[in-house]
Amino acid sequence: MQLSDLKGVGPTRLTALRAVGISSLRDLLYCLPVRYEDRTRVTPCAMAHAGEVLVMGVVRDAPKLSRFNGLTRVTASLWDDSGRLALVWYNQPWMMQQLPVGQSVMLYGRVVEKNNRRTLQNPQRVTEPSIQPVYRAVKGLPAKTFREMMQTALSQVDDCCPETLPRSLRLRHGLCELNFAIRQAHFPDNLEALRQARHRLAFEQMLMYQAALGMMRHHREDGMPLPIAADAADAFWSHMPFLPTAAQKRVLEEVTADMRRNRAMSRLIQGDVGCGKTALAFGAIALTCQAGYQAAMMAPTEILARQHYESAKAMLEPMGISCGLLIGSMKAKEKRQTHAACADGTWQAVFGTHALISEGVEYSKLGLVVTDEQHRFGVMQRSTLQQKGADGDRAPHVLVMSATPIPRTLALILYGDLDISVVDELPPGRTPVSTRVVPEEKRSGMYGFLRQEIAQGRQAYVVCPLVEDSEALEDVRSAKATYDALVSGELRGLRVGLTWGNQKADEKAAVLAEFSAGHLDVLVSTTVIEVGVNVPNASVMVIENAERYGLSQLHQLRGRVGRGSAQSWCFLLAEANDRLRILTQTNDGFLVAQKDLELRGPGDLMGTRQSGEMMGDFLLDGDVKLLEEASKCMKRLREDPSLAEERQAVEAEALRSYSDKLANVALN
Repeated sequence: MQLSDLKGVGPTRLTALRAVGISSLRDLLYCLPVRYEDRTRVTPCAMAHAGEVLVMGVVRDAPKLSRFNGLTRVTASLWDDSGRLALVWYNQPWMMQQLPVGQSVMLYGRVVEKNNRRTLQNPQRVTEPSIQPVYRAVKGLPAKTFREMMQTALSQVDDCCPETLPRSLRLRHGLCELNFAIRQAHFPDNLEALRQARHRLAFEQMLMYQAALGMMRHHREDGMPLPIAADAADAFWSHMPFLPTAAQKRVLEEVTADMRRNRAMSRLIQGDVGCGKTALAFGAIALTCQAGYQAAMMAPTEILARQHYESAKAMLEPMGISCGLLIGSMKAKEKRQTHAACADGTWQAVFGTHALISEGVEYSKLGLVVTDEQHRFGVMQRSTLQQKGADGDRAPHVLVMSATPIPRTLALILYGDLDISVVDELPPGRTPVSTRVVPEEKRSGMYGFLRQEIAQGRQAYVVCPLVEDSEALEDVRSAKATYDALVSGELRGLRVGLTWGNQKADEKAAVLAEFSAGHLDVLVSTTVIEVGVNVPNASVMVIENAERYGLSQLHQLRGRVGRGSAQSWCFLLAEANDRLRILTQTNDGFLVAQKDLELRGPGDLMGTRQSGEMMGDFLLDGDVKLLEEASKCMKRLREDPSLAEERQAVEAEALRSYSDKLANVALN
């Protein structure tokens, strides 16, 4: 049966599905829910606090309709034995007729708490308790239509999704059958069935991922063995204005050993903010250039690329290494000059953005590319990069820098295609960032402290979850509204800037440049400043609605301050809870990441999700041990001759399932 044969799927809907990567019934069935609404447990009105809840009660009085700014708002109250809960619907005037006054109703929605008032926003009527799947939005397909389409497709699950794991393997690991897992993952009978289904599917995804990466790892390209002198690393450190940590010395030796081999280096350097990864990158660059080859270093933003370039000029040019900068915003004449300097070898070390590997850029003898996790290469990009290598036949060495601390066990699993070095030591004398959870009633005092810091010549960030205010998210602060409030309120008289992700590129670059140069006291932004911004003078980080972020992201944002010698502060605007208290107790990013994994799960394992891709982005429910179990299972399959048949079956399925995705997975 074809996708087009499914009831209700006409040409328009078929186009909408294909736009998000769904081209077959199997694709559709593997488009799993991103979350679930538990509509099985009724919460008393008095106990309905912030979050999604199912409540049951009576609407005693007729609902009221009001209009403002072209919008409508329907308000009412729900009563049960415990008390009253306010109800509101935005732009749903028909709810006036759908609320039976005096009769018992069940409603499911999100409770928002603001100014000590609890409101159930835009709730839906529920006829019977159930666990409802919630899918990622598909443009042109209403959520209800998509769910109905999925229910119809499930009748074909046996034909479209035959079992993928050998029975003996399933029995050893206590895994349910695939057809049961897919049915229950979409429309679970109960929470236990849902747990079994997600466990099976998550285990399989991780196992196939490991199998695919294992096969690809054996196909690394030939590299260029660089003639690096035995004492080259020590000589590099002697030129630095600081003593390296033991971790830095160890990691640079690992990198040096890789670059001396005839296999292209593929190494991830992982370390917390401030551990000295940039110095390690400069060390690898210096050793490459001294061996007679060129090196290129990519950064996620033009501002950070410039900062790397300026730092490299100060550190590397005294060692006789010529440095250059190549970024996309350069004028045509500048680009011609930079392209020539790359091609004829005038520049030994080139710094820039993704422009470094763009069409038209040639190198004289490119031996090393340093990049960050934001710019990991896929197979197609790797092929392009290989052609830019020293001889066009052998790939340059690749070094990936990651400031996202991931516990080592998980890193070995997720980055199975990379060798891993962990910089697990901070330079001496680094002052930890002091982190505080700030409740709403202490906001004014916090801004008073921020003004004191600025009076002493420091700078500050204020980060918000949204760009603009949303009626549906009344309790969430936006960058634009916060900026307006601050410049006319608590921060009146200070130099305040505003930036966000989709701001015009030149405007965003100008604001970030002003802040970097010290021409702005405070930068109000979304999480766009999470990476690629380095301002050592910034000493205060304020994060609005901190409860909406994961711990690792909060730690990343916190890492924007504490980069200078002054004591720095991070203020988390939220009600205190056990999760946020973790950040007040440690600055160790690896510990924070471990806690975050335990609480939230590792997310999209393939790391390939794009806007418009829906296949393969199944979320694990915080079960980090499952990752280790799948990894050990694959290791046993490779090492135990008696399991050769199982291994062949798993690897065949891995190639079938992930061959198209592996082109987008980093094989650095």
